[in-house]
Amino acid sequence: MKKKLIMFIAFAMFALVMAGCSGDSSDNAQNSEDTNTEINENSNDNSSNSGSGEKTVIKFAAQNDNTPATKKAIEKFNNSQDKYKVEWVQMTNDSQQMHDQLLTSLSSGSSEYDVLSMDVVWAGEFAGAGYLEPIDMNMDKAGMKASQFNSGSMTSGNYKGKQYTLPYFPDLGLLYFRKDIVSKEDAQKLISGDYTYEELGKMAEKYTGKNNTKTGFVYQSKQYEGLTVNAAEFTSQFENTKKGLQTMYNFTKADWTPDDILSFTEGETHTAFENGNAVFARNWPYMYGRLKNPEDSGAKVAVENVNVAPLPNGGAVGGWLLGINANSEKKEGAWEFVKFLAGEKGQKIMSTEGGYLPGYNPLLEDKDVLNSNELLTFKGFKNALQSTIARPVTPNYSKVSDTIQVSTHKYLSSGEGLDAAVKKIQSSLSKE
Repeated sequence: MKKKLIMFIAFAMFALVMAGCSGDSSDNAQNSEDTNTEINENSNDNSSNSGSGEKTVIKFAAQNDNTPATKKAIEKFNNSQDKYKVEWVQMTNDSQQMHDQLLTSLSSGSSEYDVLSMDVVWAGEFAGAGYLEPIDMNMDKAGMKASQFNSGSMTSGNYKGKQYTLPYFPDLGLLYFRKDIVSKEDAQKLISGDYTYEELGKMAEKYTGKNNTKTGFVYQSKQYEGLTVNAAEFTSQFENTKKGLQTMYNFTKADWTPDDILSFTEGETHTAFENGNAVFARNWPYMYGRLKNPEDSGAKVAVENVNVAPLPNGGAVGGWLLGINANSEKKEGAWEFVKFLAGEKGQKIMSTEGGYLPGYNPLLEDKDVLNSNELLTFKGFKNALQSTIARPVTPNYSKVSDTIQVSTHKYLSSGEGLDAAVKKIQSSLSKE
């Protein structure tokens, strides 16, 4: 009996222990489930925040694009990748505001942007301050050569012998001329690019008055950034500063330029040419679009009576460049995207989907690209793309440009102080 009682008590205690363990197990299971749910929810939030899953996110700081080109180029890259995903951080289209926003970020040492879109005149400033990563070695490993890209764009991104950028989309100065006025012989000379400003002046003098024109040549000569651009072209990137400024002064005083040429910007230039008042005009490619759409621009000159040619010393480039933030923590992925966007596939998308000029030279012969932009079929335009030049590449570009504008305009206005103007300009260019 005693033995049976002991066994009963042992069994009862065992049952109670098992019941307690069962209850703890259920509670623990519930707690574990709750914990796992919380972890999964947090994990989903992190994944959502990055938007990349397991891919490394590359932040691309670039201005808004009113065409589908940039979006499609990014999508094409992302679809080709197992490792990286580019997210487009859309910046303002106000160039100065974008410059200041990038500068604030870069100067703080931030890595919030990996790949940067930059106006051509920012590259020297950002490279000089140490904000950009050199890409020479990356280009060598990828078998990419500078000669494959727009020359002026490449020069704009080359600081102290190192390459910091590749072209995103270039712009360039062109000579527009009335082919219904200029002789075939002179037209061929212009299209070849094998002529001088002095020869252009003689042609302007010869053709002024033909077909009711009033002036021979119009260009940008007001004291603003456009004057720096034109001075760079007249002086061949300030290699022949004195001769170039003298030529500009001769043009200013010539009978075949408007009396108010020193107040001309792009707007006055395209108005004079589109209204049929000028035989020749220096302007950017946008003017051709205006000539093709007279219902919008009011142009009176028929586009079929217009051709384009390189400027005598080459046209200065505008447009935008691609570079890598020196503080990026994802430089390998950043380079992969820059290589894609500046290379054949990316540039073809930018050209065919957005009508942008390709910075990758082999595409100048691509049929799809040619069909997307009529200017690219013009021999003179192709020659112009091969002879582009750069504005000064310097970390102090704003100050340098101001000095060029003030010194040049002062000399052109009075015809006095040429040597002083040359000295000031050369001194500003030599300062780092």
